[in-house]
Amino acid sequence: MFGVSTIQDVARLAGVSPTTAKRALRDPDKLTPETLARVQAAIEELHYEPDVRAGSLRGGQSRTVGLVVASIVEPFFAQFARAAARHLKAADYTLIVSENEYSAHLELPELRRLYGQRVAAIMLRPGYGDDSREYLKRLRGRGLFILEFDYAPDDSDFPSVALDHTGCMREAVAYLHGLGHTRIAALGTYDPEVHPEDRSRTFPQAMRDRGLNVPPEYQRVVLLTEDTAYDLTHELLALPTPPTALIALTGTQAIGAFRAIRERGLDLPGDLSLLTFDNYPWTALVDPPITVIEQPVEQMAEAAAHAVLRALEGGFDASSTTTPQHAVFPGRLIVRGSCAPPRQRRLALVR
Repeated sequence: MFGVSTIQDVARLAGVSPTTAKRALRDPDKLTPETLARVQAAIEELHYEPDVRAGSLRGGQSRTVGLVVASIVEPFFAQFARAAARHLKAADYTLIVSENEYSAHLELPELRRLYGQRVAAIMLRPGYGDDSREYLKRLRGRGLFILEFDYAPDDSDFPSVALDHTGCMREAVAYLHGLGHTRIAALGTYDPEVHPEDRSRTFPQAMRDRGLNVPPEYQRVVLLTEDTAYDLTHELLALPTPPTALIALTGTQAIGAFRAIRERGLDLPGDLSLLTFDNYPWTALVDPPITVIEQPVEQMAEAAAHAVLRALEGGFDASSTTTPQHAVFPGRLIVRGSCAPPRQRRLALVR
C-alpha cells in the first residue's frame, strides 16, 4: 500500500514548519537555497502531491472521474467520452478529459494533474512506454480505482475494456484473402516500444496462418495518425511490387490512406482494396463507401462507466488480489464497396 503524504509529513522530514513547506511550493524565491533544497528533497522522497481542491472538498473525494484518451482528434475517443459521460452523469458524476498522445511519458503529468483534482477514478487509454506504470500502481495503492480501455500493456493487472483486436484483424485478413489478395499491407508494424498494440501484432501471424508473408518492404513502424498513414500509403504504392490491399488500423489512418490513393489517381476497388477499423461517418459517404470493422463503442463505454460506478459505490479494495476483469467486445465487419478481388484475379476469371 502507498500512503498519501501530507504537507505536515514533508515539513517533519525537512525539519521546517508546515508554513515554510507550503512556501516552498507557492513562493520558493522567499526561501534560502538550502531550506528550499531540503523541502524539495522531502517532497521527492515522500512522493508528495498538493491537493489543489482540498479547500473546497475539505479533504473529501470529488464526484469527478478522469478520462485519459490517446488522441482528442480521433473520433473513437470522442464517441467513447460522450457515451461514458452520459452514463456517469446519470449517477451524478462529471467527466474530466485529458490526452496522452499515445505516450506514457506525456501521460504521467496528466495523471498527476487528475490526482491533484482528487478525481474519484480514472479511465485510461494507456500510452506506450513504462514511464507511468509505477505511478499508476501508486495511485491504486492510495485507493484510486483505475480502468484501462482500448489497449492494455501485456503486464497490466488493471481491469480493462477493449475490442477483440486479435479476432478482428484475423477476420480482416481472412476477408481480403478470400477475395484473392496475397499482397496485403497493414498501415503500421508492431514494435514493443513504439507501437505495441494487438492489431499490428496479430497481422503478420494472421498472414502466416494463411500461408502468406509480409514482405520487409511493407513493414514500417509508424504512429497512428492521418499524416503518417498518408506518407506510408504513398511509399507502399510506389514500390515495384505494391500491395493490392491495405488495412488501416484506425479510421483516422484511413483518411490519410484515402487521400494518398486519390492523389495517385488510383480507383477503389479497381486498382486497390482498402479496409479499415472504425465505422466513422465519412466511410459511408465517399465513393465507393469503405469496408470497415465497426467497434461497439457505445457498449464499451457503457461497460467501462458501469465498472467505475460499481467500484465507487461498492467500495474499491486496492489490496485485493482478485484477478482483474477484462471485458472483450467483438467487432462487426461491414462490407461496402472498397474491396474486390485483385485485378490479376479478375482478369483470370474473365478469361
